[in-house]
Amino acid sequence: MNSQAEHERGSRQSRSPRALSVTAPGRLHIGFLDLNGSLGRRFGSIGVAVERPVTRLRIETADALSAEGPDAARVVATIETLARAVPEFDPRLKVTVEEALPAHAGLGSGTQLALAVGVGASRVGGAPMTPHEVSRAIGRGMRSAIGLGAFEGGGVLLDGGQPVAPEPGDHRPPPLISRVAVPENWRFILIFDEGMSGLSGGEETRAMGRLPVFPEALADRLCRLTLMTLMPAVSLGDAVAFGRAASEIQRRLGDHFSQFQGGRFTSPDVSDALSVSEAEGATGVGQSSWGPTGFAIFGDPASAEAAVARLRARFADRTNLRFDVVRGNNHGAVLTELSDAEAGQGRSLQET
Repeated sequence: MNSQAEHERGSRQSRSPRALSVTAPGRLHIGFLDLNGSLGRRFGSIGVAVERPVTRLRIETADALSAEGPDAARVVATIETLARAVPEFDPRLKVTVEEALPAHAGLGSGTQLALAVGVGASRVGGAPMTPHEVSRAIGRGMRSAIGLGAFEGGGVLLDGGQPVAPEPGDHRPPPLISRVAVPENWRFILIFDEGMSGLSGGEETRAMGRLPVFPEALADRLCRLTLMTLMPAVSLGDAVAFGRAASEIQRRLGDHFSQFQGGRFTSPDVSDALSVSEAEGATGVGQSSWGPTGFAIFGDPASAEAAVARLRARFADRTNLRFDVVRGNNHGAVLTELSDAEAGQGRSLQET
């Protein structure tokens, strides 16, 4: 390495961490509020950040850009995009993806990976960026800000959608208009179908463009359910009211999307498990985004653990199904600065 490169590397290391670990939470996307757009905005999303599964990666200074692990090519592409957008960013980094959210499962894997890479790499690379800045630079979160909100601080999230006719060049994510902590006692049974994938990328975009007209009366109902039932229920810790509202939102949206996902829910096996979950005491059930991952809501840990034990026994012959009981995530992504011995103190994104 020549002396100029050594000087640049020394300067970068003097102002930036040499290595970071980034852990980003998965999220449940409960649904869109308004696909009609007659009031000038459309979409609007409801979501919940969950403690697991997660995306976890390590970013270190290096002599050249490289990546290994799940979605390594996407990691490299994200860093190259940042390097083009931010001249002072040094992309000579090694990224190791140690754990990744399941792809195309409805848990926001692409957004969480991109934000984890972008925010972490910008800090190690000498040009720290906020999650919003990263999101704009790489074009993530344009339809929904739930993934961005989950990364920034977790909780139960509500965004205000996008203008139907945005100003030219306006690539801002939707505004986050509410974040309420997930009650500590609540639990979510996640139901994974490891034999199926939900729509994503171009397929998702084409499906969104071919949906039937979204009735204005349906948008009215979903907005009222969200504002007058679902969000107040979170604040009050009322899992029954929250689950009832979430289930109705899911039924109405699932029927609207049914022609592109084969029914109200993408996976028939997940659909069966959700029906059983309701009988087992879930206050609400649904599918995250395009699925196939389903979720069942419980107001206390004991009920959720008892229900998941019965589900595992009931569906033992369906080896494609996997169940987990998780808490909500109320802190968002965690960045841990690593020493040469790879030790450090984990901190939530909001505290760094």
